[in-house]
Amino acid sequence: MLPSPEATDAVTLWIAATHAVPAWAYAPRLVIRAPEKRCGKSRLLDVVEATCRNPLITVNASTAAVYRSIGTDDPPTILLDEADTVFGPKAGEGNEDLRGLLNAGHQRNRYTIRWDHARNRLERIPTFAMAALAGIGAMPDTIEDRAVIVRMRRRAPGENVAPYRQRRDGPALKHLADSLDLWLRANLARLERAEPDMPLEDRAADTWEPLIAVADLAGGEWPDRGRHAAETLTAERDGDSASSDRIQLLTDCRAAFGEHSALPTSALIERLKADPEAPWADYGGTGLTAMRLGTLLREYGITSQNIRFGPPHGQAKGYRRDDFTDAWHRYCPAPAAVVAEHTAPVRHLRTVPGPQLPGLDEMPPPPAENAAGTA
Repeated sequence: MLPSPEATDAVTLWIAATHAVPAWAYAPRLVIRAPEKRCGKSRLLDVVEATCRNPLITVNASTAAVYRSIGTDDPPTILLDEADTVFGPKAGEGNEDLRGLLNAGHQRNRYTIRWDHARNRLERIPTFAMAALAGIGAMPDTIEDRAVIVRMRRRAPGENVAPYRQRRDGPALKHLADSLDLWLRANLARLERAEPDMPLEDRAADTWEPLIAVADLAGGEWPDRGRHAAETLTAERDGDSASSDRIQLLTDCRAAFGEHSALPTSALIERLKADPEAPWADYGGTGLTAMRLGTLLREYGITSQNIRFGPPHGQAKGYRRDDFTDAWHRYCPAPAAVVAEHTAPVRHLRTVPGPQLPGLDEMPPPPAENAAGTA
């Protein structure tokens, strides 16, 4: 059982899109993931195999074999089952070439360059192909960022489905695949020219554009259903994805600043480490330090300065709230309710419990020295 109508629509459109690969500039990945075994992910992959165009299903094929299988302008649809054994924590880094192939193959004309010893020349190997991956747990971030993600779950008591039988159900699914192929192949030129209005931006728009183009071609309810599925599944992915350390640090710094316009480095670190749900108390094994904090923030152009605080702190190394504003807007915007209400005080954001910092509320304005002398 698929988890939602939106997931069902997304899988349907993805399968249809495999029959029109020559029309696409991007080849979205389909990630079928589940928290445990017996959630139906492999069964869904069976249905995808039976209905997509030219399926190439594998569990442990070598990267070289997958490269050679693509090799044309009309490549097969790569289906990778038990992908958690390839990319999971126990797999190590032995499959980085396959991950690179799946990442590069999301966009047309991203070739892999190899040296052909037999012919003594460089060889360009195509990577562009639709691909579906099924496994337990999340796939690598770089793959999921290019994917339509379907989160399967185990059937609850009382949720009954008919069993899948290849001998009985295969011919009907094959007929469906042939019908899709006839319809979409006859419309390749139209699909190649399509520029659908997208409800998403950036890479998410690239990933979903082939599916929305198919939905628009189908007409009826499909244009609305396709866009609703795109927005719903993308929101689920973004809400569930783990932030990078740097982005989490930016978010936690906003909470740590509270209403203060500046904080000493030592006080900022104390506040960050006081949050029991944040990783900073044990970051790097010994906890967040001033050097580690500076290294993480430097990527955003945020650096510490010599700042004059009220007593008892006096002049000390610290960070100004204003220096974070641009990074906060770009990488971790405040909740919509806070952004919309421009006059809402910062205290409405999550507050990190931390030591009281006497003197900071009475911090005097910056001294009239030039900025270079205090940086």
